[in-house]
Amino acid sequence: MATSVSPPAQDRAAARRQATLEEALDHAESIVAEQGAGAVTVSEIARRMGMRAPSLYKYFPSLHAIYDALFARGNVRLTEYVEDAMRDCEPGLDCLLEGVRAFTRWATREVGLAPLLFLRPIPGFEPSANSYAPAQALWQGARDELRTAVHKRQLAKAADSDEAMRILTIAVAGVCSQQLANQPGAGFEDGLFTSLTDEVLDMFVNHYSPPGRRARR
Repeated sequence: MATSVSPPAQDRAAARRQATLEEALDHAESIVAEQGAGAVTVSEIARRMGMRAPSLYKYFPSLHAIYDALFARGNVRLTEYVEDAMRDCEPGLDCLLEGVRAFTRWATREVGLAPLLFLRPIPGFEPSANSYAPAQALWQGARDELRTAVHKRQLAKAADSDEAMRILTIAVAGVCSQQLANQPGAGFEDGLFTSLTDEVLDMFVNHYSPPGRRARR
């Protein structure tokens, strides 16, 4: 006779705790999307959850801990989105540029979380090493694609450098920040600034084109 075995009480408690953590972050994310990152408060999250604010401190020791968890959540989602967009791309320039387009598209869609990840809207907040790790991995992935593009002679040798990577991030950040600041809520294709993404990428690619010819994106 088959019998059902209930999970240990410790496992059930851990599952309940994780569910509460995720619910709190869901509410925090909603507040960010509605009013901006600066509007998040422990009391408002607790109110939306139907609990007292002191009870929420059992799950998050501080407001900055909530921001840190949101930062981690956003970076994981961004990484998954970019990696999915690059999945069928040819390594090198194709992968690099498609990853940049995906990055910009995600930022356009996530008008709440994107500023928390890419700007500094919360005075004194610094993400933890664990929360920041996905962003570093994403940066390193793009850096590796630059190296591959140079190896394939799609870009000049100078592109295999941290300087070139910084220039690329400056260009991408400029598009994202201008779009978020001036026309939040617009789509990637019709945004005043994001619609120029390919033109910005053309400038980067042609700046680092191999001698004697213009590289093409």
